[in-house]
Amino acid sequence: MNKIKKILSIIDEQIIFWLAGFLIVFIPLYPKIPLFSPIEQYIVRVRWEDIAILFTVIVWVIWWLRKKVTINIQFAKLIGLYLLFSFLSVVSGIFLTKTIPLEAIHIGKSLLHFFRYLEYFTLFFILYSAIKTKKDVIKVLIILAITLFGVTVYGLGQRYLYWPVYSTMNREFSKGIRLYLTEHARVQSTFAGHYDLGAWLVIVLPLILALAFTTKNKFIKLSLHLLHLGGLWLLVESAARSSFAGYIIAVEIVVVLFAMQRKKLLAKFWYFLSRSIFLGLSVLLTMIYFGDSMIERLVQAIEPIPVLAQSYKAFDQTRIALVDQTFGRLPALFPQANKPSNGISTDEAVQIIVSSDERPTTENPKDKPSDVYVNVPDYVQVATISATGKTEYITVAQERTYSANALKYGLSFAIRLDTLWPQAIKGFTTNPLLGTGYATLNKNVVYLFTEADGTDNNFLRTLGETGGLGFITFYGLIVLAIIQAAKVVKKNQDQLLTIMAIGYIGGSIGLLINATYIDVYASSKVAYTFWALTGLLINYAVIVEKKNNLSEDFLKAKSRKNTAFKKAPKNTTFKNAVTPKRRKRKNV
Repeated sequence: MNKIKKILSIIDEQIIFWLAGFLIVFIPLYPKIPLFSPIEQYIVRVRWEDIAILFTVIVWVIWWLRKKVTINIQFAKLIGLYLLFSFLSVVSGIFLTKTIPLEAIHIGKSLLHFFRYLEYFTLFFILYSAIKTKKDVIKVLIILAITLFGVTVYGLGQRYLYWPVYSTMNREFSKGIRLYLTEHARVQSTFAGHYDLGAWLVIVLPLILALAFTTKNKFIKLSLHLLHLGGLWLLVESAARSSFAGYIIAVEIVVVLFAMQRKKLLAKFWYFLSRSIFLGLSVLLTMIYFGDSMIERLVQAIEPIPVLAQSYKAFDQTRIALVDQTFGRLPALFPQANKPSNGISTDEAVQIIVSSDERPTTENPKDKPSDVYVNVPDYVQVATISATGKTEYITVAQERTYSANALKYGLSFAIRLDTLWPQAIKGFTTNPLLGTGYATLNKNVVYLFTEADGTDNNFLRTLGETGGLGFITFYGLIVLAIIQAAKVVKKNQDQLLTIMAIGYIGGSIGLLINATYIDVYASSKVAYTFWALTGLLINYAVIVEKKNNLSEDFLKAKSRKNTAFKKAPKNTTFKNAVTPKRRKRKNV
């Protein structure tokens, strides 16, 4: 009976931590295979990660009612304000701006996004409550490192062994269609797209690198560096340009902050130089051998600048020659796998991509942007009148045309310039305080139901959907977390906390840079991990602060006692020494 009580007591104390650790590893590693769709016509689907989070939240709420978990009031207020403003933006979209039609399917889609953000924020509270000691923090970091290893291994399997790819790049893929990568396709590992994978790596890699720079155990240091290099390979194979730029800036921030910890100016300079060279060589070698797609994407970005484009192409030719001469046999080291019979290739999948209303047009359909390799027709919905007089919509294939921006900058950037970003700005100007509501920025007509929503710029998306109030509160949360981390670095009270804060600052700023081109904070696997790590850092900072305050109080109390003892007369007890006046009154 006593053993059962002891087991139940351990479960009672540790269950939130166990569930939090499970979510850290399960959310990134489990592919986005759907269970069911809350709105059948829409791309967003319910998955096992949602069920796991729901169960954890139920347990967390019960434990909160039992007063066994705590919350951070400062962050809770800001999160509450953002959720209030975002809910008001939906109400405003229905009744004020009328950008959300008063129909169940449209209101349901907007509320679905509202509850998704609410779900993302729960990871902050779960991790904040789960951590009680430094050992708990170390365990979470080990779990995160194991997760990165698993994501990298799965990426290798996708590239060389035809392991399954599950994408949500469009509604058909989001149903759980099993794909496999072709030779030049972008690796996305267990994520729903290569952009999501790249953004997740921007958060995780700076933290792993920070730990690798500072640990004294040689085996752990080597393991962390190899893990970082594996993640770098995965980032390069994803060919996500904005994530790559965010990563470069993030790791340099890590190097600079560690260099600033040195006392002497020469030591600061040498630390910065040596680590920067090390990272530069790591990136260069990875790009030389594995960076075909990434280099091609970078060249497309600088194509309008002839001098840079020509220089880059010259470097690429040298790179190809070097690879052929020195590493040409490396792919033979990997076993040759057979293509799966129960899946389709990513090239074949292009043919079933349904169209959107976001394609720019041009007068010459024969011209193609630099990032378009296959002539895929544009599928559009056309209204027809049936024999009974009922209006019906049919899908018609038309020859795809492209805008001047698409021909100049590539299709990817042109879609943003011509359609997505202007529509988000229009949403903000329609209602500067509250925006036009969730899932309203991709519609040309108010009553049009879009099967997917995105802006490819998280700042503009937040402004367009939730207005200035939503923008200030949402990014105010991120800025507040970065400021708190900066204070931790400045105080330098605990080595592990300082390392985590430096990695967090680098990753957070890198993710903000990534957000200029991708809706990273609306990507589920990315958002879950970001808010979880934020809760982890903030709570550990509180734990360290409390510990230091208790130590200071103890030392002050001890100092007062020692002082009183020294002043006491000989042959006097310590008790009498601290109350001499009372003894004097007794004698009187």
